[in-house]
Amino acid sequence: MPLKSLSYFSQLQQHAQKLLTGLTNEIRLKKSELTLLEQQFESLTGIAGLRGSAPGAKRPRKAGGRINWSEVLAKLPKEFKASDIRNVRGLKAKRPSELFAAVTRWIDSGTVKKKARGVYLRVK
Repeated sequence: MPLKSLSYFSQLQQHAQKLLTGLTNEIRLKKSELTLLEQQFESLTGIAGLRGSAPGAKRPRKAGGRINWSEVLAKLPKEFKASDIRNVRGLKAKRPSELFAAVTRWIDSGTVKKKARGVYLRVK
């Protein structure tokens, strides 16, 4: 009887080893799929102009939000310079290209006229 029970135990061990080998292979496959998906995610976030690590990761929020450039214009004096725009709350960290894009939009819309180099006049 002890020999028969030992063979059952051996059979159980062999079966467990086969299951573990299968699970190990499956885990290895899933890890490689996950790595591929993470690479695709990073590639797409780069293309989309977003930055982040893994999906679902907490990303720091930008302070404020979208700038209402009409409100910014209303806060400026009748005659202003680009440096005056930068003094409006929330615009200190804006790139110069963003500020001048706003000035160009204002000029195109007719709400601002260029008076001299770097000096602008609010029309409305």
